[in-house]
Amino acid sequence: MQLKHLRTLLSPQDGAAKVTCMAWSQNNAKFAVCAVDRVVVLYDEHGERRDKFSTKPADMKYGRKSYMVKGMAFSPDSTKIAIGQTDNIIYVYKIGEDWGDKKVICNKFIQTSAVTCLQWPAEYIIVFGLAEGKVRLANTKTNKSSTIYGTDSYMVSLTTNCSGKGILSGHADGTIVRYFFDDEGSGESQGKLVNHPCPPYALAWATNSIVAAGCDRRIVAYGKEGHVLQTFDYSRDPQEREFTTAAASPGGQSVVLGSYDRLRVLNWSPRRSVWEEAKPKEIANLYTITALAWKRDGSRLCAGTLCGGVEQFDCCLRRSIYKNKFELTYVGPSQVIVKNLSSGTRVVLKSHYGYEVEEVKILGKERYLVAHTSDTLLLGDLNTNRLSEVAWQGSGGNEKYFFENENVCMIFNAGELTLVEYGSNDTLGSVRTEFMNPHLISVRINERRQRGMEDNKKLAYLVDIKTIAIVDLIGGYNIGTINHESRVDWLELNETGHKLLFRDRKLRLHLYDIESCSKTMILNFCSYVQWVPGSDVLVAQNRNNLCVWYNVEAPERVTMSSIRGDVVGLERGGGKTEVMVTEGVTTVAYTLDEGLIEFGTAIDDGNYTRAVAFLETLEMTPETEAMWKTLSKLSLEARQLHIAERCFSALGHVAKARFLHETNEIADQVSREYGGEGTDFYQVRARLAMLEKNYKLAEMIFLEQNAVEEAMNMYQELHRWDECIAVAEAKGHPALEKLRRGYYQWLMDTQQEERAGELQESQGDGLAAISLYLKAGLPAKAARLVLTREELLATTELVEHITAALIKSELYERAGDLFEKIRNPQRALECYCKGNAFMKAVELARLAFPAEVVRLEEAWGDHLVQQKQLDAAINHYIEARCSIKAIEAALGARQWKKAIYILDLQDQDTASKYYPRVAQHYASLQEYEIAEELYTKGDRTKDAIDMYTQAGRWEQAHKLAMKCMRPEDVSVLYITQAQEMEKQGKYREAERLYVTVEEPDLAITMFKKHKLYDDMIRLVGKHHPDLLSDTHLHLGKELEAEGRLQEAEYHYLEAQEWKATVNMYRSSGLWEEAYRVAKAHGGANAHKHVAYLWAKSLGGEAAVRLLNKLGLLEAAIDHAADNCSFEFAFELSRLALKHKTPEIHLRNAMYLEDEGKFEEAEAEFIRAGKPKEAVLMFVHNQDWEAAQRVAEAHDPDSVAEVLVGQARGALEEKDFQKAEGLLLRAQRPGLALNYYKEAGLWSDALRICKDYIPGQLEALQEEYEREATKKGARGMEGLVEQARQWEQAGEYSRAVDCYLKVRDAGSSSLVEKCWMKAAELSIKFLSPQRSLEVVRAVGPQLIGIGKHSAAAELYLNLDLVKEAIDAFIEGEEWNKAKRVAKELDPRYEDYVDQHYKEFLKNQGKVDSLVGVDVVAALDLYVEQGQWDKCIETATKQNFNIYRRIFTDMVSSPGTNSAEAYHNWADLRDVLFNLCENLVKSSEANSPAHEEFETMLLIAHYYATRSAAQSIKQLETVAARLSVSLLRHTQLLPADKAFYEAGIAAKAVGWENMAFIFLNRFLDLTDAIEEGTLDALDHSDFQDTDIPFEVPLPAKQHVPEAQREEVRDWVLTISMDQRLEQVLPQDERGAYEASLVAASTGVRALPCLITGYPILRNKIEFKRPGKAANKDNWNKFLMAIKTSHSPVCQDVLKFISQWCGGLPSTSFSFQ
Repeated sequence: MQLKHLRTLLSPQDGAAKVTCMAWSQNNAKFAVCAVDRVVVLYDEHGERRDKFSTKPADMKYGRKSYMVKGMAFSPDSTKIAIGQTDNIIYVYKIGEDWGDKKVICNKFIQTSAVTCLQWPAEYIIVFGLAEGKVRLANTKTNKSSTIYGTDSYMVSLTTNCSGKGILSGHADGTIVRYFFDDEGSGESQGKLVNHPCPPYALAWATNSIVAAGCDRRIVAYGKEGHVLQTFDYSRDPQEREFTTAAASPGGQSVVLGSYDRLRVLNWSPRRSVWEEAKPKEIANLYTITALAWKRDGSRLCAGTLCGGVEQFDCCLRRSIYKNKFELTYVGPSQVIVKNLSSGTRVVLKSHYGYEVEEVKILGKERYLVAHTSDTLLLGDLNTNRLSEVAWQGSGGNEKYFFENENVCMIFNAGELTLVEYGSNDTLGSVRTEFMNPHLISVRINERRQRGMEDNKKLAYLVDIKTIAIVDLIGGYNIGTINHESRVDWLELNETGHKLLFRDRKLRLHLYDIESCSKTMILNFCSYVQWVPGSDVLVAQNRNNLCVWYNVEAPERVTMSSIRGDVVGLERGGGKTEVMVTEGVTTVAYTLDEGLIEFGTAIDDGNYTRAVAFLETLEMTPETEAMWKTLSKLSLEARQLHIAERCFSALGHVAKARFLHETNEIADQVSREYGGEGTDFYQVRARLAMLEKNYKLAEMIFLEQNAVEEAMNMYQELHRWDECIAVAEAKGHPALEKLRRGYYQWLMDTQQEERAGELQESQGDGLAAISLYLKAGLPAKAARLVLTREELLATTELVEHITAALIKSELYERAGDLFEKIRNPQRALECYCKGNAFMKAVELARLAFPAEVVRLEEAWGDHLVQQKQLDAAINHYIEARCSIKAIEAALGARQWKKAIYILDLQDQDTASKYYPRVAQHYASLQEYEIAEELYTKGDRTKDAIDMYTQAGRWEQAHKLAMKCMRPEDVSVLYITQAQEMEKQGKYREAERLYVTVEEPDLAITMFKKHKLYDDMIRLVGKHHPDLLSDTHLHLGKELEAEGRLQEAEYHYLEAQEWKATVNMYRSSGLWEEAYRVAKAHGGANAHKHVAYLWAKSLGGEAAVRLLNKLGLLEAAIDHAADNCSFEFAFELSRLALKHKTPEIHLRNAMYLEDEGKFEEAEAEFIRAGKPKEAVLMFVHNQDWEAAQRVAEAHDPDSVAEVLVGQARGALEEKDFQKAEGLLLRAQRPGLALNYYKEAGLWSDALRICKDYIPGQLEALQEEYEREATKKGARGMEGLVEQARQWEQAGEYSRAVDCYLKVRDAGSSSLVEKCWMKAAELSIKFLSPQRSLEVVRAVGPQLIGIGKHSAAAELYLNLDLVKEAIDAFIEGEEWNKAKRVAKELDPRYEDYVDQHYKEFLKNQGKVDSLVGVDVVAALDLYVEQGQWDKCIETATKQNFNIYRRIFTDMVSSPGTNSAEAYHNWADLRDVLFNLCENLVKSSEANSPAHEEFETMLLIAHYYATRSAAQSIKQLETVAARLSVSLLRHTQLLPADKAFYEAGIAAKAVGWENMAFIFLNRFLDLTDAIEEGTLDALDHSDFQDTDIPFEVPLPAKQHVPEAQREEVRDWVLTISMDQRLEQVLPQDERGAYEASLVAASTGVRALPCLITGYPILRNKIEFKRPGKAANKDNWNKFLMAIKTSHSPVCQDVLKFISQWCGGLPSTSFSFQ
């Protein structure tokens, strides 16, 4: 930190005018200074002087100058200031919040000695020191002071720690004492801390240590327990004086000490954990610093001096501007001031732990602060000034912050979500989630306070895409988990955190009640949803409906209204709530019922007063009445009785309102007399219980208070005498007997004889009770009483009286009981029977009348049937042996199994009529097999068939019918039934019946008859596919005739007769439809033709507009011209494309010319501006006169051509003279010359040339000589003769030239002789240079005519060895070439051999090449695809050649196809023969043998794959083989193998495997480019048998275009992130294609068909180690049976040879 002088606040005086104390307010807005004049001067934060006031002495009698101000401090709320004075008093002045407020003394504390120091660390608490050494505390709330601790030494300094929870006092004897109000968990000791060498006038308590200094000019830093950390000794510095004062920065990271003309600054280094001295601030003539005050935000330091001056310094480490909107001032390592440049507001960001703030960012729409230290994270809300610091370990700056919630910051890092509440220094919570979309996280922090709930903090988030977790952040536990069946894309808690809304990907809106853990789906197709702010009202949109739930507790009650747009938001304010809807370009507001919202919110929050106030404003409606009822219930539960009274009054419940009014008066009276809430008074509680009709509770409340009379009065008022008497009995009340008499009398007066009888019975007077019961007409009660008392039974008259009354009242059972009791069984049995008390009757009969039991059982059963108790009647009928009745009862009771049991015991005639009824029941339950059995037992097979038919189970019906009916009868039955179904319109059922009896044609006819053409077509396609096209065509014609053109179009197109469709629409005038069909189905030009015909039908401007619209105008004109419709073409061009008119004239002219109408054609050519074409027309027809006429009239340039043409005609007639004249007229003598030359008339040609073209005469003469030479033998002989003459004359050079001029004239022997003669003469007689030239000229000529040996001999004569060898090579005389090379120049032997090999290769003479170069021969076989010869050749060679063949074959392109099967099969067979031979040889089981066995297995896989690729149903087998080959990539090109496996997996839909394999393929292609496999990542193939170490392919085996396609696909899948990059696993927990299980190490056998491991269903072959999976084997066999594929049969044949035969279930090759 550095100090920079800003301004002088108070100018110094000339003499001593000491500033005694200074203080900054807590809110940084005020600064107070007091000097020796005892006047407090107030400044604002900018250093402007704003106010002042004078202090006053403790007693005015001592005068105003009798004291000094020694201490001054602001209150924590910055509205008061405490002044400590030397006249033993402390005054507290209330200075107000605004400048100019009246200054009032609000507290004063008188002391026993002078106040020397003063601090105000906390609200109401002032700490000060006295001259006598005491440290005391003054409480501004109680206006009392007390001693904290005392010392015997004058107190020179007092300071607090950064938090204000601890104080430190310095005393004149050097003692430093520490005291804590709250040690904040530090565990530091209290009391005397250290003894400083001198009085510590300069004392500061920094974060990490205590700094003290004094008159010894030493600064000492002490540790937390008083040990010396550092000492800064300035005692030997002559410039330094004693230290008088010190101040620590608010952050505790810096300390400033004042002395003479100097401020020394110490900065704490967190990294080194030591104090470092900064450069001191020296100001001459400042004199001694007497006071220091540091602004609470750390940005300013003020220093007061001995001369009364006050200087202000800026304290900052550095300052920066953030985004031109905020100023960041680092006033210390751990403290930053953030200032908004536009508004001027400031926020102090400070690390409470003293960590250095590294970086500050302002995010979230420039509202939220984020800063990091080494161990913590600082967060803050600039608007509310709420700051937080939480422990945070650095994560490389990868955190993502979300500020959507105003109360909490959401931090997402490495899959963990952390919540920090602004203003709290602890993390609110932390959960694991991968979903950091704000729409998928909902946090509610005390957003709407509710009664009885202090803190309410909830979080809802996604655990995975289908699981929501809800967490109570206060307790840190999970309060709900929702497992949903679909992906969740939005969720939000309500403001109270009791309800959760969420929506899934199917746009279904769900409401979850957290307390009851219940989930309700409340809306489908939800496009918008939101809670109304400040309430639990819910607004959502469903298509064109606005849905509002005013009471979310009843989700089924939704208010819906139609809207014509999309909801975009909610606006609540000004007493109304509006839903904003965009309708087109406008936004419309839909107003919600604010009453329902307001009332519901008040109820939810428990604010019933607010709810009443709101309801008072509404008229009484059914909705309002329901609200009053709700409020009355809730207010009673909450014991808000006045509100409940008002509710019942509003509802018109006068009685309840009056009762509550009286109750409220009692409560109010108790409240006035005793205080507190009167609702707890016992009478109030009892009356509330009475109101709820809970009289027992009211009685209990009264009796708890011993208010027996009140309880009895309550019951008497309610006429509840029994309860009243019970209370009196329980409490022994003296009026008990009186109560009983009164009760009896009241009963008799009110004619309640029954109750009176019960009363008499309870008192033991039985006769009186019976008399009363009989009087009340209750003989049953009288009988009960008699039966319980033996003495009463003895009274016969009484018993008869009672029985007569019972019989009269038809209470027969009671009468029977009484008769049985007096031993009269006959009368008892009669009464039991009359009263239907059969159980008692049967029991009595078994004892007294056994013969009657059977009759009684039957009667009992009949009675039960009458009572509809059929279940119970069954057993009684069985007991009575009434089988028919038992069966009927069982059927009536639907006891089907019991009925079957009874029926099975009956004879066939009896049972047969009941079986069908039971069968119908089982048929209705769809238990058709049981029903069929029952129908069969009942001899109703026809009904069983009908049952199956009605159930649509045609196969079972047919099977049953075939058992019991003749086939023709079955057909008749089914066809009749089908016709009945057809009449009922059940066509599908009828179809199934027809098809079941193999009469699909009848079904087709039915569908056609009813014009159900789709079904008709379906059946034709299924049963008569060959007639399908004809059927479509036939239907198309029928529908066209009926005018159903659209349907006709469908059928025409299905029959591939688009032309018929077009003609149909054309004939109907529906040109647009015709055009559409032609464009869609008619090829490239069909629609143009239709458009042309359409336009032609319209004609004129309409045609032009149409063709312009279709963009076919020019094409239509061309089409018209092509079709010779020139009038239409002229019309179109005239109206729209005038520039096309000449072209149409031209085409018309050509048409007329073809028609032979030459005169009309001439006119059209001229109109088209093409007179030359007219001239050529006449020339072509040799009408020279007309051609001449047109040329002269319209095209003078063509006159010459006409003359030339006429001359050609003359030449054809051999009239050379006329032709010459015409050509000369045309000024074309050159043509005449050429014609003469062509005719061989050289004399005429020379004449013409001499006369008209003399410049060409010499060349013509030479040409004439050449021609003479060319004229056969005669010409050549002339040259030869001439040469001989030159030779004889010794003119050898000329002779040679002459010989060389001889050219082939049909005699190659002559030419050869001449050339040889020329060479011979040149070698013999001419110079070496000339002879060399001649030989080099003659040699190639000889070679050209096939005389290679002669040419070679010439070359050898001049020692031209290489040229001679080349001649022999060209002549394919290889032995001579080799001999020449060997004898004359051995260097050329390899040259000859190389050319010989190339020759054999080029000629395809591989058989010869084998003897020269085997490898080259094999390469040539591979290139030619002659694998059989290649392999045959290789079999005669060593192992390396086999390996070479194998390598070439697997690396060859185009082998991944069905067509490559025979190549693979050849390779496989050769390797098989090789392996079989090796088994018998000494090489058996050698490494080479094992290698070739592996190659054989690979070749088998490739061959089987090619075979499978030829059959669609074996597509997955081919894919599995491609995957299995990956385990052999040490022998195969890895990039090619992974590419083929990936493409195969992708083709069958195994996208996970395809993605991994193709990703690996791309890595391999990159590795091939780089030349190393070191960078490959093998993590995807851990725990598989796919090898990591494979040979690096020398070249790319997949073309660039295909590599790019793969790269694009892999990139698309990666971006989509819907695939999991994991290979599929099987039951072993291992990769499904791996032979080795990673967990157990067990190796499975590979399947011969797929290469996959065999885990179960194994088919073993005779040869050990050879097996197949049963499912794959059967699938392969089935494919062969259905496709008869010869290649698949060949695979089976090979497997049979290889594995020692096939299993018994296999397939024959015939």
